Amino acid sequence: MPSFRPNVAALLINVEGKLLVCERSQQKGAWQFPQGGVDKGEKPLETLYREVLEEVGLPAECYEATEYIAGYKYKFPKKKAKKKGFVGQKQTYFRCLLNSDAPEPNVSYMSDEFRAYKWIKPSKFKRKWLPEWKHAVYESVMWDFFGVELED
Repeated sequence: MPSFRPNVAALLINVEGKLLVCERSQQKGAWQFPQGGVDKGEKPLETLYREVLEEVGLPAECYEATEYIAGYKYKFPKKKAKKKGFVGQKQTYFRCLLNSDAPEPNVSYMSDEFRAYKWIKPSKFKRKWLPEWKHAVYESVMWDFFGVELED
């Protein structure tokens, strides 16, 4: 049976209600949320705290994870090499409310995954920022958490 890599993603929302999106270093115009794989023996919330710190420099005390939804899945495209033997990812998304005194994100804190970040209204997230094989998951996430339908 094909195996999906456990993964978490952070929907970081600032006090203005804007959502953090980060531009991938290797793909100009490709924007996504901080996310990453769950290590063996790690709980999803622990992974969330680790990934947000590594990718955008925000420690756990800067935000509160207020809800989560698990079970989002996507397969990697056939032409893309399997990541560590997995055929895709099974994700848990966390809504995270940033404290009013939290610093701005730092995308070069511990990782080179992202080149830039911006805060947007959830309704401004664009489908065109994503590879086609991630469209269905992002459409579901944006609807489930924000009641937003993605546009191109």
